[in-house]
Amino acid sequence: MTRGFHRARGGRVAAKLDRDEAEILRVLAGQLIELISADAPDDDPDPLAAELGLSGLGTEGRTETPEDPVLARLFPDAYEDSGEAGEFRRFTEHGLRDGKRAAADLLITTVPDQGGTVTLDADQAQQWLRALNDMRLALGTRLGVTEEAHEEIARMPPSDPRYPGFAAYDWLSYLQDTLVNSLS
Repeated sequence: MTRGFHRARGGRVAAKLDRDEAEILRVLAGQLIELISADAPDDDPDPLAAELGLSGLGTEGRTETPEDPVLARLFPDAYEDSGEAGEFRRFTEHGLRDGKRAAADLLITTVPDQGGTVTLDADQAQQWLRALNDMRLALGTRLGVTEEAHEEIARMPPSDPRYPGFAAYDWLSYLQDTLVNSLS
């Protein structure tokens, strides 16, 4: 099992991943991309909005909170008032989706195929943090993770069908924590 991220030469960070860990990261990031892409609103027909990187300037922009609890967690309402939240979503969701997909894609492309050492510069590390956080949020929402998750995992027998998901969530949390600490 990986020892997590550590500082490497030249202001970089690195972690050694075994083959299974690399595959888990690729699979989870791929699933995240699929989830984000499958529910994406249609492209904005307004060419000016597309040129400026804005979404939803036309009437087709999504204004409602996603029905899927994971997507609602990944793209939460910015305001309590549903009208204000909808207006904000109309202008920002497309860019947020693009950013989340790009971060997950970068993670996939930087994970060594057969395991090995992944070395990241500062920008790549920030993208990895974003992708790890999104994967944790998605997995944690599906599993119903609460603040007592660590205690629950410690008591959970490996035969529990939820165990692999909770173990993956815990491992992603560990990777994220070591990455944050290696950057500070």
